[in-house]
Amino acid sequence: MAEACRLPVSLAGALMPDAHVGYGLPIGGVLATDNTVIPYGVGVDIACRMKMSVLDWNPSFIAGMRDRLANVIQSETRFGVGANFEQPRSHSVMDEDWTVSPVTARLRDKAWKQLGTSGSGNHFVEFGVFTVTKNELGLEPGEYVALLSHSGSRGTGAEVCNFYSKRARDLHPELPKELQRLAWLSLDEPAGQEYWAAMNLMGHYAAANHALIHQGIIRKLGVAVLLDIENHHNFAWKERHQIGGVEREVIVHRKGATPAGAGVLGIVPGSMATPGFVVRGKGNPAALTSAAHGAGRVMSRTKAKQSFTWSAVRKLLSERGVELLSAGLDEVPGVYKDINLVMAAQTDLVEVLGRFDPKLVKMCPAGERAED
Repeated sequence: MAEACRLPVSLAGALMPDAHVGYGLPIGGVLATDNTVIPYGVGVDIACRMKMSVLDWNPSFIAGMRDRLANVIQSETRFGVGANFEQPRSHSVMDEDWTVSPVTARLRDKAWKQLGTSGSGNHFVEFGVFTVTKNELGLEPGEYVALLSHSGSRGTGAEVCNFYSKRARDLHPELPKELQRLAWLSLDEPAGQEYWAAMNLMGHYAAANHALIHQGIIRKLGVAVLLDIENHHNFAWKERHQIGGVEREVIVHRKGATPAGAGVLGIVPGSMATPGFVVRGKGNPAALTSAAHGAGRVMSRTKAKQSFTWSAVRKLLSERGVELLSAGLDEVPGVYKDINLVMAAQTDLVEVLGRFDPKLVKMCPAGERAED
């Protein structure tokens, strides 16, 4: 983060309590720049996002419907690198202008095949119990069934990142080795404008992926939706902030950080066996109106596979009442920070309005390269 703040285009930075090392800007890093965008300040999985649908069901239904819920998740989701549906799904995002960049133009057909899929890494689709703690979401306090998903822009988003990050590095040969991943593009130049347009298209595409997952599952269950909440991270926004005592427009990169402007709703997940939270932003200027996007990893995927066994993990999941349909050892609860400590560290950034406890979880099966 300190290296990112050394860039000549950097104006302000903040580090979230779930932060950990990543390429370029760390995950949990927030950086404001002057009319420039940093592809690796946004990240590989452009516009990765969270979506929650609160259903008109009593949580007591979950126990008696586990097989049905599992079958619906299995039929309406696809996980893994290159995952797609044999019959491509339909969404208006595919009618948008995919010629805004050579990358999106070339990969439009691939993106269409992957529409409505979830990828690998820390992406998931899960049912759980959502407990409303404050009567400020339009729902009475109490417990509800909710569907929660986490995924992004799949392989197309990753190729957009890699293509424009290389172009940015080529444009800035003066950068020392430790700063090359933070190479930037000017928004006054064609390359920056192309990336910006492609990034926003990937935002619409990631939202479409979630919309299709939720629509498909909810349609098969025939249940009403009481509340819909979503937010994204791994993105850059044009916003106005106080910089050096003067309000001005800046480009705010949130890599693994949740927008938390005053009154803005967001979702901060934990892990497959720990709670997530629906939050409302407090608009803290010191954090560039941002918050954590999850619990944050404490170890690499390689170390995770060396540190845990499925027998111990399954015991923990059983104690928490969680059924796991699929996942790798590199995504078990022990690889993450304590979500309660993360939330306690950001009481000045967000207010908790509800808690989500996972009960039926599907992630990418073991053995896949992580796309998160």
